[in-house]
Amino acid sequence: MPQLPDDLDAVAVRTWCSLALEALGRERAEIDAINVYPIADGDTGTNLYLTVESAAAAVEAVFAAHETGATAPATADAVRAMAHGALIGARGNSGTILAQLLRGMAGVLADGGDAAHLRRALTRAADAARRAVAHPVEGTVLTVAAAAAEAAEGGESDLRTVVHAAYAGALAALAKTPEQLAVLGRAGVVDAGGRGLVAVLGALVETVTGQAPVRGPRTAHGKAPTPVDGGSVVGLPVGGTPVEGVPAGGFPAGGVPEAGAPVGEGPLDCPEDGVAGPAFEVIYLLEAGDDQVARLRTRLDALGDSLVVVGGDGLWHVHVHVDDAGAAVEAGVEAGRPYRIRITHFATESGHDLRVQAEPAQRAVVVVVPGDGLAGLCTEAGATTVIARPGEPPASGELVDAIRRAHAREVVLLPNDAALRHTAAAAAEQARTEGVRVALVPTRAAVQGIAALAVHEPDRGFDEDVVAMTAAAGATRYAELAVAERQSWTMAGICQAGDILGLIDGDVAVIGADVPATARTVLDRMLAAGGELVTLVLGEDVPDSLADALEEHVREGYLAVDTVVYRGGHQRAPLLIGVE
Repeated sequence: MPQLPDDLDAVAVRTWCSLALEALGRERAEIDAINVYPIADGDTGTNLYLTVESAAAAVEAVFAAHETGATAPATADAVRAMAHGALIGARGNSGTILAQLLRGMAGVLADGGDAAHLRRALTRAADAARRAVAHPVEGTVLTVAAAAAEAAEGGESDLRTVVHAAYAGALAALAKTPEQLAVLGRAGVVDAGGRGLVAVLGALVETVTGQAPVRGPRTAHGKAPTPVDGGSVVGLPVGGTPVEGVPAGGFPAGGVPEAGAPVGEGPLDCPEDGVAGPAFEVIYLLEAGDDQVARLRTRLDALGDSLVVVGGDGLWHVHVHVDDAGAAVEAGVEAGRPYRIRITHFATESGHDLRVQAEPAQRAVVVVVPGDGLAGLCTEAGATTVIARPGEPPASGELVDAIRRAHAREVVLLPNDAALRHTAAAAAEQARTEGVRVALVPTRAAVQGIAALAVHEPDRGFDEDVVAMTAAAGATRYAELAVAERQSWTMAGICQAGDILGLIDGDVAVIGADVPATARTVLDRMLAAGGELVTLVLGEDVPDSLADALEEHVREGYLAVDTVVYRGGHQRAPLLIGVE
């Protein structure tokens, strides 16, 4: 049996993230089913899962960087990675609030993980989340978080006592949410975001005690649980005592009414009866200063509702529901640099909001791209895109989400990175369980994805289309330029920090002193084996003059070879090269 932690060190944080992801994976469908506030769109469980998946991936990356070391990462590194991962991967209203809760906890746990620090962390988290929401509403995840923090307060105690108290307080508060928020009472459900937070805190209980809260049968509407295991109550810690205010049966008497209107009936998307919500959900990451974000909050608050802005230190996650999605994005542009922009449309039917349920398309392409420029190019070609930021590869959940957004019976997935092979395979397998036919074309670079997308024909047979796209990708050699970060051995010799490296098909083939000369050498190496088309993808800071010079180099040295140039935007490599 693994040794139980005396405090929340890096290993415990890693375990907590893993267990939280497992718990949300188990409960995702049920949480989705009870999602009626602020929009009855049935995705809160999925959004929370994807948010925690991003947090867990960030923590795993910290441990991967220490694989060759003798010690585990510092606790501060692990909790900050958890918070940052949740921030950049936050989905939906509840996911954004959860990201701020984790960020608030990380600010305290970075200094220590004992019982006293955990109590302060829970309080800091609840306060930070409430401040992040423009108009806090009781009976939501904010209420559950505050109750967890309050229950954890008290005299000196050990870590296990604190996590048990926080979990019990959250569970009791969750049971009362239908009394506090009318929309929940009418639907006969508890708050979906609050239930997700209870699952995350339950994973913390298991991390610290080695025993998960007892799980048992539960209705799809999240109604009162029933005793199991010889009288234990679902939701109470194994071997624990009943939570104060929660009688046998799990929830306070009368706390969860009998199911009334089913999910989706009545004006369930807002606290006021008869008020329909905005048409769009807008989400983006934003690089901006505190002053700019303060002005942004004011502007977005005037545009819509469900406004949540979380983050700090120059990086923010913005979530709002509006009727004018363009104005919400423009506000972000004025405040700083928005990216990873997601806009979801809600159809207004019979006075309440539901997601559009259009007939799915027959076929779609989902492509991972390294920058905004290629995202625009691929979108124009009809593909659904996922942007892989430098150092931030997409998780499998993000790819699954993109496949769902494509809304097609058949999907061709282009990962465009050899390191994403297993992630993409997992996403494809998950989508297949949901009834989508998915073909994974193992593209290893963005230029291969461009070549595959160029020959995509949605009107021909699926297998024929996949074969053609695979052949086009396979016939495209790829290269990229990178800047060496330190002295190291390569297949082309020893490089020094600051050298320009030319990688062909993933291996260092050229070491140069500047980008233009290295690019010319790489092109000569690649075209020596023949070629008909050169594709150049320029990074954000690369001048157009480089593309002009390389086009001239190809035109003068290689007859009948054409060159196309694209702007990749903010991408890892200053230059990507493809030769077909």
